[in-house]
Formats: sequence, structure tokens, C-alpha cells
Amino acid sequence: MTHYTYLLIGGGMSAGAAVEGIRSMDQEGSIGIITIEANRPYDRPPLSKGLWKGKTTPDEILHEMPDGVTLHTECWADTLDIAQKQVTDGEGNQYTYEKLLLAMGGFPKQLALSADEDIVYYRTLADYHRLRDLVDTYDSFAVIGGSFIGSELAAALCRNGKDVTMLFPEEAICAKIFPTDLAGYLNRYYESMGVHIYPETTLAAIEGSLGNYQLSAAQRTTIAADVIVAGIGIRPNTDLAATAGLQVDNGIVVNDHLQTSAPDIYAAGDVARFQDQVLHEWRRVEHEDNAVTMGKTAGRAMAGSTETYDHSPMFYSDLFDLGYEAVGHLSAEMDTYIDWQEEYKKGVIYYLNENRVRGVLLWNVWEQVAAARDLIAAGKQLSPQALRGRLS
Repeated sequence: MTHYTYLLIGGGMSAGAAVEGIRSMDQEGSIGIITIEANRPYDRPPLSKGLWKGKTTPDEILHEMPDGVTLHTECWADTLDIAQKQVTDGEGNQYTYEKLLLAMGGFPKQLALSADEDIVYYRTLADYHRLRDLVDTYDSFAVIGGSFIGSELAAALCRNGKDVTMLFPEEAICAKIFPTDLAGYLNRYYESMGVHIYPETTLAAIEGSLGNYQLSAAQRTTIAADVIVAGIGIRPNTDLAATAGLQVDNGIVVNDHLQTSAPDIYAAGDVARFQDQVLHEWRRVEHEDNAVTMGKTAGRAMAGSTETYDHSPMFYSDLFDLGYEAVGHLSAEMDTYIDWQEEYKKGVIYYLNENRVRGVLLWNVWEQVAAARDLIAAGKQLSPQALRGRLS
């Protein structure tokens, strides 16, 4: 049995940030990290951005670990005994702790049509290496999914000279979060960049194997591809917490100190459901800013800090030559006011509820996230005239 002052389950960005948070408060306490991956914690956004642009390398995205940190890689936490403050891994090894962080992220959702192990469900550094090898071997790629990961991967693969087809059930790329006109523009933009777009397309069957797939859609369209890459979202990894008896509701529920329903157990990142103090609503956020800021705050809290997590996280993306940053609640079902400086190229989109700004999309507009967050926090009713030119 191995004992740690701080035991972290999960090896992603939240765990890496938690180590930093712990060490800012406690230079001596022992830290153990249990991770299913083969690597130490690393930055995840470059997997679909910078690594494909040559802006960084796999080694450069790995986090340096300070002294006193023990990594248990390719290791799965199987059971959690809250009363005994003990975790047992899949090999039967036992770990005890004084403080525990649950930062396991999520599982990629998989296509119900096929259990083919050659389909790439893209999420980890290992997935990047695998897809990079496939890019060196094959020419045509079918990307399933039209949201964050799907749109970024399609752009990355196309930039690397591959023949790329996107298939998704929505009417347009990122249709669930962008206004209809902007999402429709993205369809046209991606086609102009060489991506074959199949919106409102639901897969009915997948036949063949790596190097020779045939994808049949419910609309009777048949598409050939050498490789299938799926980015259709994740399911939060709450099984360990739920089985142990912690409160779970679309994520592990935490208070404003990031404690779960067991005071010595904390949660952070994709798996945590928290109350956004700016929006005043419960959220679970799957983006870098939340993972890093929440992880660091959780680490500090585990080491004795009394600070609260009052951060409303932002997110960002790069789509070929377009880029954006966003904060707050974005949904295509909300009312919007669009303040273009150059239509579809540069502007600010405000997401409104009863004329109060609840979310802001900064489309090729930079260094305005803090101002956008303040605007949301103010909670004032504003007319379109009052919003025009407000952020630029």
C-alpha cells in the first residue's frame, strides 16, 4: 500500500495544473498521479491545433513535474473507498491519501454502428501519434462530427494535404452554438478550402476496413474513405465517483471550493459540475481554460487555501484562417445581436436572454475576453444600439 499526501486520479491538464497549485502552497507533501495514459500531463489543445501546424512538438506540450511527484502511468483507478480514504487500481494495488482529486476527464463517445478498432476516436496524445502515422500512409479521411473537435481536425487534415470529408447530422458546422447565418457560412468556407461537406447526414452503416471504408448515410449517400476519425463528444468519466457514493449529476458535483460531497475529495476539469459565479448557473465545461484554472484552484484548496472558484471560463478555436474566443453561455437557440466589422470575417456576437448578455463570441476579435466577461457579469438589459461597437 502506497500513501500520498495528495493523490490525483487523471493525467490531463487539470492534474498538471493541480500539481502547480499544490506546490504553490506545499513544497513537501507527496503527490501521486494515477493516469490511464502513458505520458505525464500535457496540453491538450495542440492535439488538434498547433501540432498539425508545426508550431510545437509532442515533447514540448508535456508538463514538467516537480520533485515529489510519482506517476503511475497506464494505470486505471478501479475502486474508491471514501471511508478508508483508499483507491485500488486495476492490478489490485492500493493507494491511500489525505486529499484526493478526481480529474479523469471523459470517454470519447463511439459510433453505435461499428466496433472497428481502426476507427480513430480522437482525444489523447496517443491518438495524435496514431493519426499522424495514418496521415503518412493514407490519402482520404472521413471526419465524423461537426462541432469543436470535428471542425478542427478537418481543417488540420486538409492543411496537411489530405482529401477530407466531413459528415454530421446538424445543418451546418458548429450549428448548435453559432447563429444560423454564421454556421452556414462555415459550410461554404470549408468547401472553399477543399473539404467535402455532408451536413444533415446520419450514418446508417460502415463497411470495409482501414484503407477501404464505405460509409452509407440514411440519405442513401455512399462515401469512400481510407480512414475514419470521429469527434462526436465525450461522456464524463463519473463511474468511479458514482460507485463510491459521491453526488453525480452530469458530472461530479462540487461546491465553490471544488469539494465533492466528501470534503477531502475534490474534482476539476471536464468531469466537474460547478456553479458559474458569473452566469449563476450550474455548468460542466470541456475546455482548456476551465481545466487549467479549476485544476490549479483545486490543488491550492487541497493544500489549505480557502479561495473559491469564481471563474467563468473562456474557450477558443482555430478554423483554417479563422479564429475566435468566447465566454459565457453560447447556444444557437438564444437570441443574438451580431456586430460585424467585416461580415463573417471579424465581429462580435452577443447571446442574449431578455436583453441581458449571457455569452459573447469574439470572431477574429482579440484581447476582449475580460471585457466580455465583465459585460456578462453586469447583467444589465441592453439594447442593440448600446451593444453596437461595445467590444472591438
